[in-house]
Order: sequence, then C-alpha cells, then structure tokens
Amino acid sequence: MFEHRDIWRGLDLLAHRFSISTSAMARRAGLDSTTFNKSKRNSGDGKPRWPSTESLSKVLEAMDVDFEDFATLVALGKGRVGGMPVPLIGLAQAGNDGFFDDAGFPVGGGWDEVRMPGVRDENTYALEISGNSMSPVLREGDRVLIAPNEDVRRGDRVVVKTISGEVMAKELRRMTEKRIELISLNPEYEDRTLDRIEVLWIARIVWVSQ
Repeated sequence: MFEHRDIWRGLDLLAHRFSISTSAMARRAGLDSTTFNKSKRNSGDGKPRWPSTESLSKVLEAMDVDFEDFATLVALGKGRVGGMPVPLIGLAQAGNDGFFDDAGFPVGGGWDEVRMPGVRDENTYALEISGNSMSPVLREGDRVLIAPNEDVRRGDRVVVKTISGEVMAKELRRMTEKRIELISLNPEYEDRTLDRIEVLWIARIVWVSQ
C-alpha cells in the first residue's frame, strides 16, 4: 500500500524523469505552479496533505503517463523491483547489424534484459545511454524505453537510426515527407536535419530510467 510520502515522492520522480521541476510540471498540467510544492504537503498543524485526484489525473495526462506507470514509478521509488522484462542493449551497440530489422524492431541474440515500467508491447526495448552528447536530459547510464509501434509527434524525444548506422537520441522538431528535423538534447551539439531517405527508422522514447 502506498503512503502519503510515497505519492509525493512519485510526483518528484516523475518531474525528474522529464528533467523539469514540479512547478513546471504543474504548469504544464494547467495547475497553479505551487500545487506540488513541498510546503503544500502538510497542513499548518503538521497533518499529511494528499494531492487531489484531480491534480494527479491532470498531471499524468499532461505528461502522457498512465496511472499504472505512475504506480510502478512509486514502487521503484520505494526500492521495489517493478515493470516487465524487456530486451536491453547499449546505444553504441544499436548501430551494429543484427540487433534490429529494417523497421526498427528488436531481433536476434546479444540482448541483455532489464525490468522497465509501462511495458504493454512485446516489441518494446531499452537502450542504455553512453557518452554526454545528450546530457543533461539523458546522462550516461540512463536507460530509455523505446516503443517502435507508437506514432511519433512533434516534441517527442526519439531515437533515430540512419542507413549509415548512426544512432542518435534527439527531440523531434518537425517531420515531413522529405525531411526530419531534430533538436539536440545537449545545447553544445548541433541540431540535425536529415533527408527521409537517410533514415532507416525513427522510434519514440516513452520512458527514462535513471
């Protein structure tokens, strides 16, 4: 059973997963920026104050996270092992042949396995970040959950593999029939614009585990 501090810790972890503050997360959900402040978590006489179901529902919708995923995040925050096992390889390995088919679905051997929250698709897999080209949003050792069956939209964080074998994690700025425009997560690295003919596949990042 989840306690008062577990729910608040879950909200803190949710904001951390998306590299924003709880105030920014509240604003994104259309709530007052102080809704999830630490000062709001207890009443004046010290009694625990729970977040309302309405505020929780709004923030999960705004962050595109369902309650099952949030509950798993809360459990992980308590040190419990949660989630279902998914294939895992390092981002550097993802450029090699033999790990994906032409549509970007995981195939072959050589995969490790890790438990991740929010898995409802057998084709979902995880990549482990290496290097600092995506910091501070994604750091070395972070694991990102990739859902190749999901449609990608402007503003999504995505993984792209080119026909030359380059694999990169970026934010999708715009995608047309001819080009894909990508924003670098690390401002020290240049944004990228790729012709669609250069791209083998593009897939949406749906979760980050640190």
